[in-house]
Amino acid sequence: MAGFRPGSPDQEAFLANLLEAGLLIDSGVPGLYGRSGVFEEVMGRFAARVALAADEPYEVMRFPPLLPRHQLERLGYLKTFPHLAGTVFSFEGGDAEAAEQEERAARHEDWSGFQRMTDLVLVPAACYPVYPAVAQRGPLPPGGLAVDAGPAYVFRHEPSGDPARMQMFHQREMVRVGEPATVAAWRDHWRDRALDLLRGVGLTADFAVAADPFFGRTGRMLRASQLQQELKFEIQVQIAGPEPTAVASFNYHQEHFTSVFDIRMHDGELAHTACLGFGLERITLALFRAHGLDPRAWPAEARAALWPA
Repeated sequence: MAGFRPGSPDQEAFLANLLEAGLLIDSGVPGLYGRSGVFEEVMGRFAARVALAADEPYEVMRFPPLLPRHQLERLGYLKTFPHLAGTVFSFEGGDAEAAEQEERAARHEDWSGFQRMTDLVLVPAACYPVYPAVAQRGPLPPGGLAVDAGPAYVFRHEPSGDPARMQMFHQREMVRVGEPATVAAWRDHWRDRALDLLRGVGLTADFAVAADPFFGRTGRMLRASQLQQELKFEIQVQIAGPEPTAVASFNYHQEHFTSVFDIRMHDGELAHTACLGFGLERITLALFRAHGLDPRAWPAEARAALWPA
């Protein structure tokens, strides 16, 4: 499989344990799993903890896991992350083409020639639909806007034998739009709060300056700039090694998205944006790895945090 990353022995063993316990359900494609009721309950309870930790009003916005293709094009995603993008194709043709397509599919042969690109792509980050929606409102009031973009499915084309590197997964996302100082302070405040949330459920969590997996020669320069300016932080937890895994990220975009969609403050200045995202499946996997596969036997502190009386 193109782009497939084999898992380490520990990762493959952990995945086998999760599948045997029924917590994950194998689809036959690396990085695409069903989830049991137990897995969903743990994941939902941590997501609820994030919502309770919010200490300012958030406007709720929910979007499907599809994005208009022109928005992804405007954002330049195909320049920076072409290796991660997922594009929606659909059949175009008549009866003869449909019959030949079915025949090829029945033989598991290539039938892509009968498909054409649609106006939709898979959402790669839960915050992406927020920016054009906010732009439609015109200038923002002083203080800007805080958006709860919710637990949302996102797609990254990176098949792997590591159970923590899924192709379709949930981000618990929040977005801040406003003046530069307001946005930067919000991001740093949530970074510290997220550490408390993760440590409060018994996880050993630390944060680090990080960079996105930008593509190609230009990407190397973007990574260096992102690290130098400390525009991205990650919180990392050991799941199945060999290195710690990022389970939450905090990104300060400055004027990147607001310049694309012309999002301005009341005084005409371009707004700044930041977002934070909790990888809910990864956090759930970290909990099973740290405390065992049966939540009923977890330490009292972790159970009390997730199942409060």
